[in-house]
Amino acid sequence: MSQKKVHFAFGVYGIIAADNKLLVINKNGGPYINRYDLPGGSLDEGESLSQAVAREVKEETGLKVLDSKQLGTISFSYPWNYQHFTWNNHVCVFYSIDDYLGTPKMKVSQFVGQNSTGSQWIDVEDLNLENSSPLVLKAKEYILMKKFIATDSKYSHWDVLA
Repeated sequence: MSQKKVHFAFGVYGIIAADNKLLVINKNGGPYINRYDLPGGSLDEGESLSQAVAREVKEETGLKVLDSKQLGTISFSYPWNYQHFTWNNHVCVFYSIDDYLGTPKMKVSQFVGQNSTGSQWIDVEDLNLENSSPLVLKAKEYILMKKFIATDSKYSHWDVLA
């Protein structure tokens, strides 16, 4: 029996934007380490997609989601040497977070599984492939084009900035 070469990840992610800025988290793990990423992540057992995005946004930014709208689902594929895997296939359900309570936290509580150190607002013009995850680049496109284009992306090269 051959070993699987592609790691599969599935998660939900929130796009929170205002005044041509995007709320991003600072990553401290995974293939997007040391890059800006969107708040989000995996579902807990029995959790719906919308419940998961609300919980993840709260854990990673401190904001309470009041209203969200599902935009679409995209997969991102890229080379990643992780355990015995050589590729990552990251399937992402994107949500527009249209209403929330609170102020984004620059530092958030750390616990097992938490890979965000906190959140910050970044001008969309300052987001690029060198400092952002593919999810953030999709959010940037959504903000600038004012529409969500659900096209899968494959990167032939991906630098993990560990």
